[in-house]
Amino acid sequence: MVSEVRVDEGPFGPEVRPEGTAVAQTVLYLHGDPRLAGTPQDALPTARELARLTGYAVVCARYRPRFPQALEDVWAAWEHCHAGGPATVAGKRLGGSLAAGLLLRLRDAGATLPTCAVLASPILDFTLDSPSLLLNAAADRTVDAEALPVRAATYAGTTPRDHPLLSPLHGNLHGLPPLQLHAAGTEVLLDDTLSFATRAAHSGVAVDMRIHEDSAAQGLRQLEATAQFLRAWCPDGAVMPRRG
Repeated sequence: MVSEVRVDEGPFGPEVRPEGTAVAQTVLYLHGDPRLAGTPQDALPTARELARLTGYAVVCARYRPRFPQALEDVWAAWEHCHAGGPATVAGKRLGGSLAAGLLLRLRDAGATLPTCAVLASPILDFTLDSPSLLLNAAADRTVDAEALPVRAATYAGTTPRDHPLLSPLHGNLHGLPPLQLHAAGTEVLLDDTLSFATRAAHSGVAVDMRIHEDSAAQGLRQLEATAQFLRAWCPDGAVMPRRG
C-alpha cells in the first residue's frame, strides 16, 4: 500500500498519483451522487484511497450533466488515460452508468477496452421500471425515489430511455472486460445491479458481484474489494495482499 499521494489538475480533471512508485495502470474514475450530479472534486477522497491501496494513478474525470455530452467527455478522458498504458474504469451511480456505456461504445468501435471495470450502485436502466425502485424506497435513505424520475429525465433529454449507451442494461453485453459490481441490498437501484450482473454473466463476462447489507456496510467494504479486483486484473498479474 502506498503511503503518500499527490493531486494534480490534469486536462480532464484532478489526477491522483502515488508518490515514489512506478504507476502500472491508470484508473478512470467517474463520480456520481444520489442526485445524479456531483463534481470530480467530490470523488477525491475515494480517488486518494484507491491510489493508496493500488499504487495506480486515478483520474477523476469531468463530464457535462446531460446525455450524450457526458459520454463524449468520458470517451475523451478515456483516450487520455489509456494513451499512457494499461487503464481501467470505475464509476459510482451516474458514473457507473457512464462507465458501462463507455464499455459498450468502445467495444462497438473496436477500440481498446479497459482491463476491467467496477460499477458501484450504478443506474443502468433509465426506463426506471425495476421493482426495487418501489420495494426499497422506504429503506434507502441515500436516494430520493420521488425526485429520481425528474432528475433522470433531465439527464436523458431526448434520448430514448432504453438506448443502450444511456441504459446499458438494454445493450448487448458480450465481449466486455471483467466486471465487479457493488450495491446495497436496501437501495432503490438494486435491481439494476442484479439484472446487469446476470445478463453479463450469461454473455460470458467474468462477474464479481458484491451485495452489501446496507449503504453503511458498502461504504466500509467497497474500496478494499475494488482495489483487490483492480490489482487482480492488472497486466502484471499482481494481487493485492490482504491487510491484517
